[in-house]
Amino acid sequence: DKDAIVATMALCEAATYYKSLGKTLWDAMIDMYDKYGYWIDDIVTITMEGVDGIEKIKSIMSLLRKDIPRKIGDYDVIAVRDYDTDVVRNLHTGAETPTFLPKSNVLYFELTNDTWLCVRPSGTEPKIKFYFGVKGTSLENAKELSSAFAVELNKLVTSLVNA
Repeated sequence: DKDAIVATMALCEAATYYKSLGKTLWDAMIDMYDKYGYWIDDIVTITMEGVDGIEKIKSIMSLLRKDIPRKIGDYDVIAVRDYDTDVVRNLHTGAETPTFLPKSNVLYFELTNDTWLCVRPSGTEPKIKFYFGVKGTSLENAKELSSAFAVELNKLVTSLVNA
């Protein structure tokens, strides 16, 4: 769609810039990874058909709001942003601040080690989506952390689906 055109133009501009420095886009990406860390983002999507599926998705969102997980695998949950209620809650201090963003049925969990998890129901399909990101010290380490987090996330998702 229209966003792809602008993104492609920006990528072409970046390629031209890095070529003038004698680098490829890959070189530039590795430089950024070396400077900021090796980030990997992924998604777990659960499809739940029918009226029962829609109700289950609502139930999962409600459960996550009511009983905020304090830990996911090896990661402590530091804060949760609830865009539906416009509240950011620090789980260590209990402090609450507004998100200052439009209302949306989205939960965003900040975890230790710069890890994050974002949960939202699809607006067009009978699905609930669990987006997440981890930061590693190398590409291999990031892949390992991402795989391990996905296993722990699947355990959490299974417990929510079966609740």
